[in-house]
Amino acid sequence: MITSPAKASGRTQGVSIWILRVVLGVAFLFFSSMKLSGNARMVEEFRVVGLGQWFRYATGMLELIGGLAILTPSVSPLGAILLLLVTCGAFVAQVAILHMDWIHCVVIAALLGLTIFLQRANLQRLLR
Repeated sequence: MITSPAKASGRTQGVSIWILRVVLGVAFLFFSSMKLSGNARMVEEFRVVGLGQWFRYATGMLELIGGLAILTPSVSPLGAILLLLVTCGAFVAQVAILHMDWIHCVVIAALLGLTIFLQRANLQRLLR
């Protein structure tokens, strides 16, 4: 059976989107669990940030919501946008307050941006 190049390209893009969504969703569900479970490293990082432990819980909940949303096809682009905003906040905290490695924030933001870009048609439908 011969498939057209457009059909093969569409299938490849669909698989790519799913791979990105699963990797990012699982990663953010893990990040969320670290914050919500009271992991000592997370407690200390948020203590240094200085906004209180409520901010750790709020961030963990946003990551949980975004992680679940990015895995849900109908709202995946909105979940990716939420996670991109959280990641931008993490970047600011890493650079300005924690003085820790920030490159992972840039890589995750790029992957989230790619995920949003690849789902732009779905995002346009959601925003109508």
